[in-house]
Amino acid sequence: MQSGLNRGVLLVDLKGLQLTAEESQLLSLPSVAGIVLFSRNYQCREQLIALVSAIRDVRQDLLICVDQEGGRVQRFKEGFTRLPPAQAYGSFAPDQQYHMAYESGWLMACELLACGVDLCLGPVLDIDHGKTSIVGDRAFGRSAEQVIHLASLWVDGVHEAGMSVVIKHFPGHGNVEADSHVTLPLDSRTLDEISQSDMEPFQVMIQKGVEALMPAHILFPAIDERPVGYSPEWLKGVLRNQLAFEGVIISDCLSMEGAAKTGSYPARARAALDAGCDLLIICNRQGVRDVLDEVDDSCLQAAGPDKLMPESYTDWDSLENSERYQQVRTMLNKAFGTD
Repeated sequence: MQSGLNRGVLLVDLKGLQLTAEESQLLSLPSVAGIVLFSRNYQCREQLIALVSAIRDVRQDLLICVDQEGGRVQRFKEGFTRLPPAQAYGSFAPDQQYHMAYESGWLMACELLACGVDLCLGPVLDIDHGKTSIVGDRAFGRSAEQVIHLASLWVDGVHEAGMSVVIKHFPGHGNVEADSHVTLPLDSRTLDEISQSDMEPFQVMIQKGVEALMPAHILFPAIDERPVGYSPEWLKGVLRNQLAFEGVIISDCLSMEGAAKTGSYPARARAALDAGCDLLIICNRQGVRDVLDEVDDSCLQAAGPDKLMPESYTDWDSLENSERYQQVRTMLNKAFGTD
């Protein structure tokens, strides 16, 4: 087992429910920073805990991530609390929204940490302008004010549990119709127009000191000819210099079609790193191999995910037996029919 400072930059995926010998070898490479888990990697809590243990046996310092927002984007379901989509919190009276959003964030993070999972890749700060189902009910609201209010509560709950957050998809995905999983969306607005609407929740959360951010695979031709995740103008100019973001920049998956315009996987990796990304998600095994073969090792060992690791974990029995956990589960089940 290796330990020490993790200086890798690649976040990779796994094929199934158990770690293979080839994957163990891959995870041992210093260029690999961690893993993104999906529904295909989950059968039940016991299996997940065993998988996490096998990963830790390879390297204790690997960052283990998952999308566990709630609603249609919740990878672990059976044995976990079914969480509502972010949009649902706004349907309650203002005095109830605090408990719903805050406690849902706390419970989500507690359940993941109880299984040894380090990080949820969320929350979504996109505003639902009614233009795309890719955002839709994943958004906390249809105005910047509502998104800021509810997302702040959710983030505070996650932080209380001891987990970092990843705000996405900077500077906002809600104004385009196209799905960046299958194509590269274009947004013709100017920087001033974006700053006065979609970017406002990101500005507020950056001021709150959030730990990480994920840029969108969107092209804003009025600002740069490169998509946001490949754009030094966006990531270094706007994000680092103007907004003073000091956290970790995690690319959205470079296997998405919205990321493909730049060319091969090595070209995508170099462009994202040059633009200012600290960690790169690549969910394509051949793509990972190509990057490892063709990109200089020194480029693949930089920021590392150490500041995103939780300070401590709990265990499932202790969590399940806590009065607060039982009360929050009951509240969510009563409000949303979760289980």
